[in-house]
Amino acid sequence: WVARALTFLVISCPCALVISIPLSFFGGIGGASKRGILVKGSNYLEALAQTETVVFDKTGTLTVSSPKVAEVLSLDPDWTEDEVPKISACLEEHFPHPVARAVVKAAEQKNLAHEEEHAEVEYIVGHGIASKLRGQHLVIGSRHFVEDDGVSCAFAQNQIEAIASKGHSVLYLAVGQKLIGLIGIEDPLRDESKYVIARLRQMGIPHIVMITGDGEKTAANVAARLGITEFYSQVLPDGKSAIVSHLEKEGRRVLMIGDGINDTPALSAASVGVSLSDGADLAKEVASVVLLGSDLTHLPLALELGRRTYARIKTNFRTTIGLNTAYLVG
Repeated sequence: WVARALTFLVISCPCALVISIPLSFFGGIGGASKRGILVKGSNYLEALAQTETVVFDKTGTLTVSSPKVAEVLSLDPDWTEDEVPKISACLEEHFPHPVARAVVKAAEQKNLAHEEEHAEVEYIVGHGIASKLRGQHLVIGSRHFVEDDGVSCAFAQNQIEAIASKGHSVLYLAVGQKLIGLIGIEDPLRDESKYVIARLRQMGIPHIVMITGDGEKTAANVAARLGITEFYSQVLPDGKSAIVSHLEKEGRRVLMIGDGINDTPALSAASVGVSLSDGADLAKEVASVVLLGSDLTHLPLALELGRRTYARIKTNFRTTIGLNTAYLVG
């Protein structure tokens, strides 16, 4: 019976599982790093394999993060179409945001020299800038930001919709609680964005979602060009994490991909947070997966590597249990 007892102990020993599962995870993480994908833990490989909802932040993720001014519209005869970008650039030049750089560059291209007549500026992340100009309150930013400041935008609805229908984001400029100008910002899509969306669908990802702070018409235009049917528009920075948390509570395994500071709460709320290597440092720190090549085509590859690793683990598990059972019976 001693021999049988030793045989039983050897066969039933979980060494095969103890060795094969960690090795599979190490192999998956190593294979990902060789392909320009940094996975920060084995549990994230498993989460990648089980992902069924992919949520994209639009700006800087689906787009190239190098926006440019497409059009400028003055809404007040006292302010010319040169003065609107001139004042806007004077405010925006203080902040290293892609949209701010686009406004400043547009003013430079028109040789619109500007003096700092405004008072100290206040920047509210994801909303806009507030200051004072010649004793009047001055704000520039998103629609909800200027409206929260008591500015009415309803009279310019037709002009706003005309800009948004082209897929451009709209920047609002108001002085003395009066909307005086609109700036249309063109944010070109990444060359690979449409391919990546199509590839995710081919892989059987049932839910692909886009989140943006842009208005509904702008968001609808971009979503239609990419083949995305589910999107959220006019989302505030803290609203992104609320959406991701809601999807998680529905039982979905969510992958959130974004590159900005205001994306970090949503990255943390998702089962897998993904950032690009050219994203904000905080986003890369919080993300569980970083695409080192800053190329969205690495996203389907990351999902595929996760699935392959998880499939290998399940195969090893079944094989080990099956063989051990057969040996014990024998």
